Amino acid sequence: MGNFWKVLWVFGLPIFSMSVYAGQINVNTLQYTSTPKQNRMMFDVSAAPKHRVFVMDNPSRLVIDIKDAQLQRALKQPPADHPLFAKVRSGIKDKTDLRVVVDLKVPISSKKFSLNSNKSDDHNLIVDLFNKGPIAIPTEAKAEDNVVVVQTPEPKAGLIKAASPSTPSKRGNSIVIAIDPGHGGNDPGAHGPQGTEEKKVTFAIAKKLATLINGQAGMKAVMIRTGDYYVGLRDRMAIARTAKADLFVSIHADAFQDATVKGASIYTLSTNGASSEAARWLADSENASDLVGVSLNDKDDVLASVLLDLSQTATQEASVNIANQVLRSFDSVSDLHKVSVQKAGFIVLKSPDIPSILVETAFISNPLEEQNLLNPKYQAKMANAIFKGVRTYFNQSAPIDNKIAALDK
Repeated sequence: MGNFWKVLWVFGLPIFSMSVYAGQINVNTLQYTSTPKQNRMMFDVSAAPKHRVFVMDNPSRLVIDIKDAQLQRALKQPPADHPLFAKVRSGIKDKTDLRVVVDLKVPISSKKFSLNSNKSDDHNLIVDLFNKGPIAIPTEAKAEDNVVVVQTPEPKAGLIKAASPSTPSKRGNSIVIAIDPGHGGNDPGAHGPQGTEEKKVTFAIAKKLATLINGQAGMKAVMIRTGDYYVGLRDRMAIARTAKADLFVSIHADAFQDATVKGASIYTLSTNGASSEAARWLADSENASDLVGVSLNDKDDVLASVLLDLSQTATQEASVNIANQVLRSFDSVSDLHKVSVQKAGFIVLKSPDIPSILVETAFISNPLEEQNLLNPKYQAKMANAIFKGVRTYFNQSAPIDNKIAALDK
């Protein structure tokens, strides 16, 4: 394992975070996310902690030391069919520090994995194990309320559940719509004057939209989350791609300091956002090859960039066309805050091969629109407007081999 330690240090691991903290840190929950290339542990913490991560042998263990920290509740165990993590234990070290020990099913070596630990913000400590070679990951697709979902086993009440990508079976040649209820879990989103949380109204509208889609022959809904838990922004994209989605719809409720501002808006990806994402994909030739459908290993940088640009351009055009159809369908339901499709660099809109739109259904900061968002009838009207626009687009532009050709106008 001596060489493995050298590799860890080359990658900047394991190191103590230099973030400043005050007082003892509370570790609240732990969630797991697995993909064929990555196994992640994300701790919900009260402040950015000093920490270190290292590996031990005989038996194989991953050790995470968090300085001056304590558990608020027992840590969630990994799913029984997790490909790498077997069991999680914890204890107090040096009277003040928290030590978390993860028993591993597969021995860790620098040839098989690279290890990284960092923080996405002051309230999450993330530990990633990146797979350098193939590792079998059991996947499970589950149906809930007639909505195809991608998820890990249900956690105990009060804990955050992580959605992990898997491959749900397609319903014939159905067009797959990924529906993303904004926020969730420890991220409530914006609040209305009466305290209404954005995450709750977006989820209510998303469920109604999923029901409409699943009731339409030739269409199928995939919910990015199916309850009140947080899913990382790029994980939302990954779930949609794994489900082979034909469209990604993210649902939100806007907010502004001026409570009189009102109306719905629709966003697609900005040019700057597309450019930054292209650079990210091209940095990983394997991912980029999967995206454009041909190997890029023997292509020069210019050709690889052109191929990716062609894919992105088609996706962005489709996104704008769908957004325009949805915007038109809002006429009888809601005032428009913006009368044309807007552009932004939201991460969830960045899938280069999936047309993606973000719908700001109303301003939750407006007292009247807050009440509308809480009204099931208004939620249903908003869901129907989104559905109508999506259906109109695919009725006009569905692939030849798709069963949606028989849609009613």
